[in-house]
Amino acid sequence: LMRALRSAIGVRVREYRRGYEGMVKRMEVKFDRHPYNPWVQVPVEGVITLKTSSEERTFTVDGSIISEMLSKGVSEGDVVWIDEETGRVYKVGRSKTADRRYDLASARLVELPSGPILKEKEFVHTMTLHDLDMMHSRGGSLLSLLLGGAEEREISADVRRRVDETVKSWIDEGRAELIPGVLFIDDVHMLDIEAFSFLSRAMESELAPIIILASNRGFARIRGTDVVAPHGVPLDLLDRLLIIETRPYTRDEIREILKIRAREEGVELDEKALERLTDIGVERSLRYAVQLLTPARVVATRRGASRVEVEDVETVAKLFVSVKESAEYLKELEEKFLR
Repeated sequence: LMRALRSAIGVRVREYRRGYEGMVKRMEVKFDRHPYNPWVQVPVEGVITLKTSSEERTFTVDGSIISEMLSKGVSEGDVVWIDEETGRVYKVGRSKTADRRYDLASARLVELPSGPILKEKEFVHTMTLHDLDMMHSRGGSLLSLLLGGAEEREISADVRRRVDETVKSWIDEGRAELIPGVLFIDDVHMLDIEAFSFLSRAMESELAPIIILASNRGFARIRGTDVVAPHGVPLDLLDRLLIIETRPYTRDEIREILKIRAREEGVELDEKALERLTDIGVERSLRYAVQLLTPARVVATRRGASRVEVEDVETVAKLFVSVKESAEYLKELEEKFLR
């Protein structure tokens, strides 16, 4: 439940980085023998020329940068970004002004960068609090050190507390902003009393999303107790909620819903078939009427028709009964069924 709550809260981090951006006009790589395998050649340094619309510069780079460029498939004509602080290489795409062009290529075509090669750019990263929790909890463990595998561990409250402090400091510095999301919990009456107690505390925390609870129960027993409460939800939790009143659909609303659903499923209905489905939705249930759309289309297709007519609806209504009819049938033949 805590994971779901934190997955519904986003954090947008803005970061300004200095780096070198331009089209690779020339790239020369110097190879040498591997220190442990003399038959393998490894890059030790390189010379690259970056070009923009207003500047062209040549750089000598070390083996780590040139190795990363080779591993990412950077070639002459590609637009790259090299971070000044970390030396990481990001392949932006293929320049539209490159001399060598391909009829079919997987690289994205981009414009030639403008302005100076050394520039400062803003990077925006959007993640959730749960993503930050996972990153902080992936500290090196003995299992991962010896076997190289990832150990599945529960995220502790201390890790989440440190993440919250980090996010708050980013917000105070103006580097990040919170994006409150929405957590939808359907059939909330299935939660037990311990889950409701935890949810009540989590709703009042500082970092909490918008929580929407849905239930189709009237007065029901709270799971884990003998207490009967509205919707199967404790009264102290209901007191913290804004309750939205719902009502049964009218005939016109049922008709419109059936039209929309038929259009989405590609089922063509004539007026009489639509009216018959509307009657079924009013008399039995809307869900049952919606479920008859696809079988009715199958029946109409088998008889060579492109539109569903009222006879097709009557046929499938006789083949598949509603829940109410099934319950009445069971009640009539209750003594003949096994117990």
